[in-house]
Amino acid sequence: MNTFFRYSRDFYDVNSTELSDTCMHLLCLSGEGSFVFNAHCYYIVKNDLVVIPMPNRVSNLTGSVDLQVEWFAADYKFLQGLLPSNNYSIGGSISLNQNPVIHLSDVQANHLIDDFHRLRDRMNDSRHQFHHELMGCLCLTMIYDIFDAHAQRETIDTQTNRTAYIVKQLMTLLATGISRTERDVSYYAERLNVSSKYLSATTKRVTGHTVTSYIDRHTIPILKDLLNDEHLSLTQIAERMNFTSLSYFSRYCTKHLGQSPSDYRKSLQPKFFKLQEQ
Repeated sequence: MNTFFRYSRDFYDVNSTELSDTCMHLLCLSGEGSFVFNAHCYYIVKNDLVVIPMPNRVSNLTGSVDLQVEWFAADYKFLQGLLPSNNYSIGGSISLNQNPVIHLSDVQANHLIDDFHRLRDRMNDSRHQFHHELMGCLCLTMIYDIFDAHAQRETIDTQTNRTAYIVKQLMTLLATGISRTERDVSYYAERLNVSSKYLSATTKRVTGHTVTSYIDRHTIPILKDLLNDEHLSLTQIAERMNFTSLSYFSRYCTKHLGQSPSDYRKSLQPKFFKLQEQ
């Protein structure tokens, strides 16, 4: 599997078109800079961390002469696939979409720099037989270091307006695992007593992502768990997940896992057994 990773110290390369499908993690080491994101201008100084999915949405980059940064970007879907459905990032992504800057302590900044450097040093080590898994583990270390810093910034989300409440309720519903059988936006809109159009527009405005992306994000770990159970046939899994047909189930797997359900199961087999079959 080819996954995009990039490390750099060039502040002005942040919104390069090649980074459009990534999540950017940038740390300011010295000086000061500014940028526009979601129609708001943000300023950064030493130990400020910026986390932005799809950084091509950033504009008006400006930095002082002594500005120094380091950043690491990775394929957005790859990072999303690393996380369990009930993780801190669900709620955290809402907050970060509204304010992507987190100020770190010296200790937190040093941890993050160490994370960046480990990723930089291993991201091109394609000869490693488990490079994809290795990078996933290193990315998770970085992500949880960021979660820790962000959780300290906002241990309690003080938003009480209706739009934020609706999105929180959506996340609460999804956290129950209901997406195993319910994956239509209309179902969640009905449960929340709003229209599908309102739910879609509100979720997009508050989080920067679609309702469907959150539904899929909760569904994929469930799908993987069922596929990992060798006692279940593909037909049984399709029925448990309320797919209308086995072909639709197969298309869903191919879209979100990058391969058919049968091929995904084969990929789980140890290499020894794969060689035995050849």
